[in-house]
Amino acid sequence: MWNPAIWMGARQVASGEVSHANVSAEVAARSAAELPEGTVITNSGRISAARFPGDAPSTPPFSKKELIALDDTLKAASEKALVRFSVYIGDLAGDDLEASARQILAKAPEPAYGTLIAVSPNTRDVVIVSGKEVSSRVNDRVAALGVTAAVSAFRQGNLIDGLIAALRVMSTAAAAN
Repeated sequence: MWNPAIWMGARQVASGEVSHANVSAEVAARSAAELPEGTVITNSGRISAARFPGDAPSTPPFSKKELIALDDTLKAASEKALVRFSVYIGDLAGDDLEASARQILAKAPEPAYGTLIAVSPNTRDVVIVSGKEVSSRVNDRVAALGVTAAVSAFRQGNLIDGLIAALRVMSTAAAAN
């Protein structure tokens, strides 16, 4: 893990591990069995959940267009780098942000082959962690490139644009390693 750096109040922590991954049928079946009713793992590895009649509607902070762009970028980045990229937006628990992000990554399909970009907008923390099988390709240098690519858009209040920029830079760097 490298030392946190400060950018406009944003702490970044990176730690990584990376390798080649396609979801095996066994892992997909096991992961799908553990999901709540109405929830599936998409081809890109994203978890999509249905809202049932009578459930209170939630107002997402992002437009449909932004979510589609993020999903398309996640899929393209994962295919390019052979790494299961995931994004988490929300509060990171506790004082150990890396441990919190690792707990989130552990819930993703094939976490050993994954990389998580976790963003806590309220505290302006960005944490990037990778599974043990991909850490040699999505290392601290690649994570730093991703955070650097994202910070400009984050400063302008464009969270999705920043995540897309980070994913593109990181997947290109990881594919080259």
